Amino acid sequence: MKDITFVVPCYNAEDYMKRCLDSLLFCGEDGEIIIIDDGSTDNTGAIADEYAAVYPNIVRVVHKANGGHGSGINAGLRTAAGRFFKVVDSDDWLDRKALEWLMKCLKWQKDDVDMVVCNYVYDHLYENRQKSVSFNNIFPKEKICGWRDMGNFKPSQYLVMHALVFRTALLRESGVKLPAHTFYVDNLFAYKPLPYVQKIMYLDVDLYHYFLGRADQSVNEESYKKRIDQQIAVTKLVADSVDLELVKSKSRKLFRYMLRNISIMMSISSVYLCMIQTEEAVRKRRALWEYIKKKDRGLYRRLRYTTLSGLTYLPGKPGRMLTLKGYEMAKKTYQFS
Repeated sequence: MKDITFVVPCYNAEDYMKRCLDSLLFCGEDGEIIIIDDGSTDNTGAIADEYAAVYPNIVRVVHKANGGHGSGINAGLRTAAGRFFKVVDSDDWLDRKALEWLMKCLKWQKDDVDMVVCNYVYDHLYENRQKSVSFNNIFPKEKICGWRDMGNFKPSQYLVMHALVFRTALLRESGVKLPAHTFYVDNLFAYKPLPYVQKIMYLDVDLYHYFLGRADQSVNEESYKKRIDQQIAVTKLVADSVDLELVKSKSRKLFRYMLRNISIMMSISSVYLCMIQTEEAVRKRRALWEYIKKKDRGLYRRLRYTTLSGLTYLPGKPGRMLTLKGYEMAKKTYQFS
């Protein structure tokens, strides 16, 4: 069995996928790379087949009809042969030395770990600017630990998909399945499996380079506004995916983190609806909060009155203006866009 499966969902990625794939090849034959050609109309499929021909013991290709990022991850998870599983987007890449260390640690730990956490880097490549997000204040280094050992997260720290390597069997056990033709599904992927995780290992290395700066990128402001309905849909899926009261009964620390995660997603949805500045957007923001209220009044009260997201749902036009000012300050501070 391979130590790890890297799944690379690709759609019309001919311009940048080679950088990604070349960075993954350092896994050697202890790993496998599954390239998902998601109905591409450019040379993505041909490039993927070339890699599979040159590296038949490492690279596999799945050609499928277009279904979006989540559909590609689902396809990769169905066919993965590695003990561990990591998604790498086709415009991102992994650091060579960090990957070599990850591979050594996975071999040492065998099946004793459910989730590996590594640092990731916001890479503004065109601006020659980087910002690393580490977790050395959250978990002990290179030791197996649990949620009880977890420290306090800073505002810029989240267990995003870029930071995580899951045990493949755990992902399957969690039942995580991502919706097709939907952006921002990485939020659900990095959230729903967490209650199944018991053993964690943190490697203090900058493994994942998250590329920022493409005009068509799904995380730039114009894309967020254009795809706000998908952001709202994923926010609802995340809120529906886990029984937080059950989590709380088992681990209060994990409960607080997962509540914080929903809070930031509610904040993102609310902020971008404020940016759109239409009556329809105002109604959608109200409808999202009413959805949470109807689903779980306790969760609504926590989000509305005890977390950051409450500050993004201030009443009236003055409240929306304050929300946008707060967002601009946060963006300058944490360089997340």
